[in-house]
Amino acid sequence: MAAGSGLLLLRAVGFAVLLLPVVPRGPPSVAERRCFCQVTGHLDDCTCDVETIDAFNNYKLFPRLNELLESDYFRYYKVNLKKPCPFWNDNSHCGIRDCAVKPCPSDEVPDGIRSGSYKYSEEASNLAEECEEAKRLGAVDGSLSKETQQAVLRWSRHDDSSDSFCEADDISSPDAEYVDLLLNPERYTGYKGPDAWKIWNSIYEENCFKPQNVKRPLASGRGESSVSLSDTWSEKKWGPNVTEFQQRFDEVITRGEGPRRLKNLYFLYLIELRALSKVLPFFERPAFQLYTGNKSHDAEMKNLLLEILHLAKSFPLHFDENSFFAGNKKEAAKLKEEFRLHFKNISKIMDCVGCFKCRLWGKLQTQGLGTALKILFSESLIEKIPESGPSYGFQLTRQEIVALFNAFGRISTSVRELENFRNILQNMR
Repeated sequence: MAAGSGLLLLRAVGFAVLLLPVVPRGPPSVAERRCFCQVTGHLDDCTCDVETIDAFNNYKLFPRLNELLESDYFRYYKVNLKKPCPFWNDNSHCGIRDCAVKPCPSDEVPDGIRSGSYKYSEEASNLAEECEEAKRLGAVDGSLSKETQQAVLRWSRHDDSSDSFCEADDISSPDAEYVDLLLNPERYTGYKGPDAWKIWNSIYEENCFKPQNVKRPLASGRGESSVSLSDTWSEKKWGPNVTEFQQRFDEVITRGEGPRRLKNLYFLYLIELRALSKVLPFFERPAFQLYTGNKSHDAEMKNLLLEILHLAKSFPLHFDENSFFAGNKKEAAKLKEEFRLHFKNISKIMDCVGCFKCRLWGKLQTQGLGTALKILFSESLIEKIPESGPSYGFQLTRQEIVALFNAFGRISTSVRELENFRNILQNMR
């Protein structure tokens, strides 16, 4: 069906926050070779095959992307972890030490990131002034009546959000703080139980399209899982947890769901990779700088960024994003809007996660995927971006940029870790 890819994407979205690449070690089980039985060859609704993705990601893209994400521009992310849950009144928080997030003191964040300015070229120096002028020209006329001003502001907010796929934090809020992602890595925290189940169930059951015969991933009374992989550990050593992996992806244990979940991971990889290939003109402009204040390092990182984007563009088997909502225009538009609203709802649910580290990475990854979707549905605007001067038709904030690449970094890492699990399972006796 023409809308099949759109439905597949919605099913995959729920999975985006499930798979973490590193979890505690655990003993193997007997069903060692059933996880990957169907995860090979062509993906559903795509001409690409799993083997091509593995080779491209693991040996070409991942090493470069990992280096980029360790740079100052991409390691600092501003987030508000104090927003109340908009869906229920239970504001219980995880008290486990590993659930905590340590914000950065302001003096540890590079000046260029905190100031948000651009200074490395005359053109870039003028960019902020031009944007401010555009903002001034677009301001509400003070001579209008109060009622009319409010209406214009509502129209403006609607226009700004009409193609937005996630509910982003207000980074000007006093509760928003910078977090060093390298010092607060995504990993197992011990967050589980009924509260964690409630989050995942809300995402999967209420906000994802899926076949009626697909069972929910958890039973209400068990509460054994969360938006991060959970298990008990016998030693504090990070590494592949084969037992947990099999419980999630073994074909028999999951009643056929496991391999499909892994295919969803690859599908998400293709979505975000396609977005990176499409957004190259925005980053190629001389006026765009990864500004932190360290001129030589920032120039080096921009070159690496462009190398990654050109590499993404060179991928031989990109899928056609236009097939997402092809077919009858009325039905396609309806499906796209329903999809957008579902995804925005998922981004809001992140403020209900009681584990702050899980909340941090959940918010970042939903914003990253939302930014990828924004790019894919803005192709005509991106094609019109001038080589010099500001891009009024299409813009990405630093928050969106950091989220986009870090979210793809988590997917890329997960694909790479799957190779480790394959090797481990193949060598088991």
